[in-house]
Amino acid sequence: MTDRYASFVQSGAGRALVKRLGLPDPPRLRRHTPGDPLVPGPVLLGTAAGSRLAEPVTKVLTFAGVELRDPVAATDDPVRYAGLVYDATGITDSTGLRQLYDFFHPHARSLTPSGRVIVLGTPPAECGSPREATAQRALEGLTRSIGKEFGRGVTAQLVYVTKDGDAGTLTSLESTLRFLLSGRSAYVSGQVVRIGAGTATAPADWDRPLDGQVVLVTGAARGIGAALATVLARDGAQVVALDVPSAGDALAEVANEIGGSAVQLDLTAPDAPTRLAEHLAARHGRVDVVVHNAGITRDKTLGRMDPDRWDQVIDVNLSSQERINDVLLERDLIPAGGRIVSVSSIAGIAGNRGQTNYATSKAGVIGLVDSLTPVLRERGISLNAVAPGFIETRLTARIPLMLREAGRRMNSMAQGGLPVDVAETIGWLAWPASGAVTGNVVRVCGQSLLGA
Repeated sequence: MTDRYASFVQSGAGRALVKRLGLPDPPRLRRHTPGDPLVPGPVLLGTAAGSRLAEPVTKVLTFAGVELRDPVAATDDPVRYAGLVYDATGITDSTGLRQLYDFFHPHARSLTPSGRVIVLGTPPAECGSPREATAQRALEGLTRSIGKEFGRGVTAQLVYVTKDGDAGTLTSLESTLRFLLSGRSAYVSGQVVRIGAGTATAPADWDRPLDGQVVLVTGAARGIGAALATVLARDGAQVVALDVPSAGDALAEVANEIGGSAVQLDLTAPDAPTRLAEHLAARHGRVDVVVHNAGITRDKTLGRMDPDRWDQVIDVNLSSQERINDVLLERDLIPAGGRIVSVSSIAGIAGNRGQTNYATSKAGVIGLVDSLTPVLRERGISLNAVAPGFIETRLTARIPLMLREAGRRMNSMAQGGLPVDVAETIGWLAWPASGAVTGNVVRVCGQSLLGA
């Protein structure tokens, strides 16, 4: 679906009109292309006094080919930066927050379009005193405000890194920095990512971080699911693409294009989990990554909704995920080091008129992440969710024009996202290197103005 307004804004006449009338100005976002450098310019790395992550961050970013600059030497430097990274783990009370101002104030206008801002902190629950926890929680307001202020496609994220880290923590810190600095995170902004301890394995080739992985993608015939299958295969995965029999032709086309396999299965059938488990065991012996993408909408206001609309949405979007997880885990088909990624929605966070069934199911997905993460952590399996906002698909193309335009513009990017934006985010969570990233719900919404 084409965003004609965004295309017009990129023209000479459009830019002049936008500036004169103060209209929304959708920037051209930097998205990932294989072979691209991680960032298109130098990155400025700042550190609060007493911080603990500057050394490993310097090591991993230097290894990744990033040119790092020091803020002391850069005071009078006219260089434009592709990223600003700040280690705030040393801030232990509210007076220390002044260090954030001292770093960001002189460099706020030095970022290139689609620049990246990353602040590293300590999880408030792990802080040694109430004052430290207060200061670390304050970082969320900083990063979310930066995401709304800086414009021009700039993204801003907060990454909380556990104090009780291990080798897996540092590997997942690297995978997270690589994702957030790159074009893969073009439509992810204002997010809080938590990295704990866990098993994580760096790939031999960061351009193919899923080499050797067997990945199941449900709802893979079209839209976000098809983009998922394409991105995960590009990253080296052997993709098992699943969808309902009625989408068989489109599913086969996707599977053929990526060199994967197709499974036609209605996930609401009573025997679906068993049949799926038997197929994966017979063909692959395991499944390293399960991506629960299949979902439907059956919109009506609650007072006008018939029982079937409610039941179908809950069953497909939530209950089927639980049933599949139960069987795959019971049969040990997801090994230690495995990944489960579920697709939620900002509707599950903010609610949506006419979608009580859909919002309930997607909030339930977030509940699944919250409740099942501690259980899976003991088995060495990570569980995360992504919550897309307005994504340009055939479903959003059916939304009435004015509502569609509101959905596109009511975020910091002033535009809708693309299916590939969701796929890239899920890809990062699926990487073996991201094993210590678990229990997260990451919004892919251009920092929507709706919800938290």
